[in-house]
Amino acid sequence: QVQLVESGGGLVQPGGSLRLSCAASGSIFSFYAMGWYRQAPGKQREVVARILSGGTTNYADSVKGRFTISRDNAENMVYLQMNSLKPDDTAIYYCNAYRPPQNFWGQGTQVTVSS
Repeated sequence: QVQLVESGGGLVQPGGSLRLSCAASGSIFSFYAMGWYRQAPGKQREVVARILSGGTTNYADSVKGRFTISRDNAENMVYLQMNSLKPDDTAIYYCNAYRPPQNFWGQGTQVTVSS
């Protein structure tokens, strides 16, 4: 089992920045691929960024060049640095830990981008 707790969400103006954090506990963190997903009202949950156990990253086209995912295996933490935020980035952001067949989710943190 892996428990995930997100933090760092909030209200920010367009063009601003936020840093999301995800604290993981339980199983061996470094074995898991970690990811950030988001779900806006009325829309399906979508992947934002993922980082594999070896450090390889991939991003949704909509956030490339603006968001950066990172992980600290020693501290069991995953981060999402979000810059140049847009109103379309407004959503609940979820942390995910994946190691087939296991798939774990955090409770989510709200990000609102509005002036």
